[in-house]
Amino acid sequence: MPKPRNTLKNETTILWISFVAGLGCAVVELLGAIYTHSESVLMDAAYDASELIIIILTLFLTPLFHKPISEKHPYGFLQVESIFIIIKSFMLLSVTVGLSVSSIQTALSGGNHVNGGQISLFQLCLGLFCLAIYLLMRHLNRSLSSPTVHAELLGWKLDISYSLGLSIAFFLSQFLSITPLAFLAPYFDQIVAVAVVLFMLPENLSMLWQAIQDVFLFAPGDDITDQVKEICEPILAQYQFEPLFYDITRTGRRLWISVYFQIAQDALSIQALQNASTQVRSALSEQFDSCTSELIVTTDHAVDPAYARCMSVSIPSNEPEAL
Repeated sequence: MPKPRNTLKNETTILWISFVAGLGCAVVELLGAIYTHSESVLMDAAYDASELIIIILTLFLTPLFHKPISEKHPYGFLQVESIFIIIKSFMLLSVTVGLSVSSIQTALSGGNHVNGGQISLFQLCLGLFCLAIYLLMRHLNRSLSSPTVHAELLGWKLDISYSLGLSIAFFLSQFLSITPLAFLAPYFDQIVAVAVVLFMLPENLSMLWQAIQDVFLFAPGDDITDQVKEICEPILAQYQFEPLFYDITRTGRRLWISVYFQIAQDALSIQALQNASTQVRSALSEQFDSCTSELIVTTDHAVDPAYARCMSVSIPSNEPEAL
């Protein structure tokens, strides 16, 4: 794992790149929307401008996400990150819904004619620029595991899809006049704007739901639980430990895993527990970038985690550390 200081520096660098590039895109898109009178280009400008507000706040709060775990803050400040992802998701939803309503109103009032060739070339250049920024950010993010950066990468992927999709759509729209769909020409700009919103909505809602789960400390999806079981159970079997219950929580970028198990013998070897804990830690670290885990022995088949912690012996498989 990279040193915390380097991780913070790399994450901050990526966010600054995203902010500066996003600011440039927003300004260019606003000027393009004024020049072309396009609802879809205006939606893109408003979408990018709303993201800039969240990036600035995130830049000031990112150092909190890397503060060490303490008795006062046993989960650190990772839930703050999830809260801001929720705020960002709601802002993006409100912007897209608001502009969709505006596009529908324009269509109902008769639509508007735009120069499809101009918009197609404009969006092509913008899409290629967004692609370059996305590839740069992804390259810098290769050694990180940051939900905030992943959310930014998702935003740039949506920008790429939006711009290149609009470029293709408006290029093809120039041939509408010679087809039976010529009557759609005044409404094409609004139709594309609403279609892009519908395309972007599922990923936005997915990001929002995951952040809500993290804030309320819900268990992660079955895929992560299954991965944890596949990793831990062969190791526990080596020491004749029988797993009873997996307590898995995710806060932002970190997983917290407690494995409750029982033994057939009357006595437990502390050395065996230490060895098993070390192996579990090593195996989980290979699969998950940020993970804190512990093995907890209990004698109760029907495990109540709160009760089991009082009646058990555990050895954390790694010490709290700076995130």
